[in-house]
Amino acid sequence: MAKEHSFDITAEIDKQKFKDAYEQAKKVITNRWDFKGITCEFEHNEKAKTVTLLTTSDTKADAMVESLISEAIKRDISSKALKETKREVAGGNKTKVTVSIVDAISGEDAKKIVKEIKELKLKVQASIRGDVVRVEGKAIDDLQEAIKAIRGCDFDFPVNFTNLK
Repeated sequence: MAKEHSFDITAEIDKQKFKDAYEQAKKVITNRWDFKGITCEFEHNEKAKTVTLLTTSDTKADAMVESLISEAIKRDISSKALKETKREVAGGNKTKVTVSIVDAISGEDAKKIVKEIKELKLKVQASIRGDVVRVEGKAIDDLQEAIKAIRGCDFDFPVNFTNLK
């Protein structure tokens, strides 16, 4: 009897790589000539999975967000893992931006993944296990075909493939 093979689909990001990207973005912004002498604050809240940026204008806030995303991409973190969730005017004519870190697949998003896999008509089974989608099958080729198809989908959240056994 053939052995079952499997892999997991997650949205988890490497926390150390993200910290490195965050620190580098901070360094890049504070060393830019157009940010000299103005307020530009970064604050990373690991528990809340957010980064809060504070600066003097919307254009400066955009530059800070783009720098953070750019540094994350350089470290193989999907740009979909960072979503701007809130932009507001803070006291003293400043702009405050909150960027959320997406590192879990919601139940609704997991259902989208399972639906995509079922539409492939491969001999694999997809099941939702918390914030992970487990895909199992007898043929590794079918699993690789599923990975290729999921990579080709344009989800609005990051997907990573782990535990290929």
